[in-house]
Amino acid sequence: MPTDVENWKSEVYGSEIRDRLFEFAEQGFDSIPDDERDAWFERFKWWGLYHQRNGQEGYFMMRIGTPNGVLEPGQLRVVGEIADEYARGPGTNPIFGDAYADFTTRQSIQLHWIELSDVPAIFEKLEENGLSTQQACGDSWRNIVGNPVAGKDGQEVIDAWPVISDLNERFKGNDDHSNLPRKWKVSVTGSADGSGQGDINDLAFEPAYREVDGEDVVGFNVRVGGGLSRNEPRLARDIDVWVSPERVPDVAGGLSALFRDYGDREDRYNARIKFLVDEWGPEKVRETLQEEYVDFELESAGRDVREEYTYNTGAGERNDLVGVHDQKDGANFVGLNVLVGRMGAADVLDLADLAAEYGSGEVRISQRQNVIVTDVPDDALDEFLAEPLLEHYSPEPSPFMRGSVACTGTEFCSLSIVETKNRQVRFARWLKANVDLPEGVDEFHIHLSGCTASCAQPQIADVSLRGMKTRKDGDPVEALDVGLGGGLGDEPQFARWVTQRVPVDEVPGAIANLVESFAAERDEGESFRAFVARHDDDELDAFVEPEETDYEDPMMHNTKRTWYPYAEEDAMEDAPGVPGSPAGD
Repeated sequence: MPTDVENWKSEVYGSEIRDRLFEFAEQGFDSIPDDERDAWFERFKWWGLYHQRNGQEGYFMMRIGTPNGVLEPGQLRVVGEIADEYARGPGTNPIFGDAYADFTTRQSIQLHWIELSDVPAIFEKLEENGLSTQQACGDSWRNIVGNPVAGKDGQEVIDAWPVISDLNERFKGNDDHSNLPRKWKVSVTGSADGSGQGDINDLAFEPAYREVDGEDVVGFNVRVGGGLSRNEPRLARDIDVWVSPERVPDVAGGLSALFRDYGDREDRYNARIKFLVDEWGPEKVRETLQEEYVDFELESAGRDVREEYTYNTGAGERNDLVGVHDQKDGANFVGLNVLVGRMGAADVLDLADLAAEYGSGEVRISQRQNVIVTDVPDDALDEFLAEPLLEHYSPEPSPFMRGSVACTGTEFCSLSIVETKNRQVRFARWLKANVDLPEGVDEFHIHLSGCTASCAQPQIADVSLRGMKTRKDGDPVEALDVGLGGGLGDEPQFARWVTQRVPVDEVPGAIANLVESFAAERDEGESFRAFVARHDDDELDAFVEPEETDYEDPMMHNTKRTWYPYAEEDAMEDAPGVPGSPAGD
């Protein structure tokens, strides 16, 4: 039997949602019938809108899709202006203030506190400037990810940007691919560093060579069925297919259609393609693709470059794209660390101005929630690096700042169990001030995810933190499970969850003790990931050793039961009510 979501989608979905969305925007939030709200909130996701958590009724998160993280000249300014004008609500964040933009692990942008009545005006401004929220959420093609500096990176094997742009044009708004069993996440990368993170995507195109007419030709090998959500992460499986750039849309569309036709629509818990690959195996996926979805002979996989992957591996020169790097045209791109991916609206506008002054005005977003200013010439580089804004968004940050990733958390998300963004900021600042990494270790990734949905990608971090609850001194408090040793590369592996339910105020001490044990016990030159790999779970659990320190956590209480975690009066009965409602409710 189809799920409720499938029934809702069968009634209204895709592009036709927009008309009803605008009607509700004109008539007000209360015009959405109470017994239809779950259905409409689900449908709104197709246009990039998530209704925020309990206590914040009438406010939405808006996600703006930026394929491969590319913001063309002028577009970042548009985002900053929208955030400044519309992304303000009744709650003030004590660290980030009233208006801000979040850069996500899928190279998109999220704004909060959006009122339904403002959506038409926001859409108009976005679309006038080449931006859109279409299919940023929902059961369809999500934002396509990859190496954010595709087309400019001096180390890329093949320019993937034309392929990504073509896929985005073909499949965003395409009725044949707009209603899938679940989300469809695609990665395309032409870089030899692995920065597309294809292993954790539903569909991945990775650079590979194949001999054609006696010459090596660069195209893409294809992997299918990766993902992190639920407690069942999967690495994408090799289906033994190499494809030329020109054929990528045919293969991508074929696999999307295969998922559309054979994916599980009766159990959303099992409705991701990773479970279909589990059931069928890679061989049957390839066979079905060949027999039913493409009209040309598929070629077997080519020679990949995975042994060169360094992105998010814990070793090598390019674990991320922060810092100054050479472009192929002789200019530079400069990666700036945005702690937990959140930037105030005023800073967004300042960064847009700096990008226009020192570069081409283009800015790109990475999967580590950072931003990249491209096209900075050598003769402007020093002056750009001396700009005051870069004191806050540094190209040379502390490893604990550089390695911090966090999801939205209970501030806005109904799924999260704990507060995340402010907490990870506090963790990073405390660790920077109190913990020294061993000599030669300048990368240390800590990812904090509020629940098992894994939006912060915790399974691929050195230290993985996942929201839980526990009791301390008889009182319920927020807690975190601790996992160790995750990462990608030629031999990707997921973190091992070794310590459970650590009260959040004891987590910094636990990490400090872990680093101390790593420094004392590591072999010469050993990476943290290799150190974890040669110890069993009991040994690692002993290394973690939770401990109270002078770190203080103001959000120990159950923030999920508040209307806003940082409000002075945070009880649900103190919630501000629906914006624009005469009675405030």
